[in-house]
Amino acid sequence: MRLLVLLLGVILVALQAPLWFGKGGWLRVRDLQKQVDQQRSATAELEAKTKAFEAEVRDLKTGTEALEERARSDLGMIKQDETYFQLAPAAPTPAAPR
Repeated sequence: MRLLVLLLGVILVALQAPLWFGKGGWLRVRDLQKQVDQQRSATAELEAKTKAFEAEVRDLKTGTEALEERARSDLGMIKQDETYFQLAPAAPTPAAPR
C-alpha cells in the first residue's frame, strides 16, 4: 500500500512539473504577461506622442499661428517693424574671500 501511494505521488509530481516549469508552464506565462504589460505601456506612450505630432502637423498645415511660433522659436525670425532684444546671461559673481 505504501509503495502504491509513493508511486502515485511520483506520478503526480511528474505530471505537475511541466505545468510549472515546462515550455508553456505557469512561470513562463507569468513572464510573458509582464512583457506584454510593459509593451502595452510603451505603446500607449508612443500613441500619445503620435497624437501630439499629428496635432502639430494639422496646426502647421491649417493655421498661421503655429507656423509663426515655429519660425520664431526654431529659426529666430522676427516680424517686419518689430524690435528684437536678446539678453545675455548674467555673469557669475566671484565668491567672497574667507
